[in-house]
Amino acid sequence: MVTILDGLAGGLVATIAMTALMLALGDDSPPPTALFLAKYVGDGDPEAYAMPGMLLHVAYGIAAGGVFAALVPALGFVSVASVTTGVLWGVVYGVVLFAGGAGFWMNVVLGLEPAPKQVGAFLLFHLIYGLVLGGWLGAGVLG
Repeated sequence: MVTILDGLAGGLVATIAMTALMLALGDDSPPPTALFLAKYVGDGDPEAYAMPGMLLHVAYGIAAGGVFAALVPALGFVSVASVTTGVLWGVVYGVVLFAGGAGFWMNVVLGLEPAPKQVGAFLLFHLIYGLVLGGWLGAGVLG
């Protein structure tokens, strides 16, 4: 059985994997969460909020893992009883997070119009997140 604690831990692991890929393949720009902090919390250059933005992104990733773990039993038809089903539903969840992040956060909240290459990278990073999260929960790493 998947617990919320499993989801929180899986969210942390998945965020670390996603962040490592972002750092390896990214363009050295601050994460969107740094833009959010600069726009709504501070009044400076987003570069100045890169580390707090990254910490906020990690917090989002951990929380999203907990939400995924809570959704598993709530939806009934979703199961992460194996690595295969965990990865499948994790990837679907990654697409949902991408759609929410790209469609709402980037376009509406931040007012950004990212280039297609940036959108593709954003999708890839969220697919990796979902793959690792679903694999973690499906493998029963903690349980």
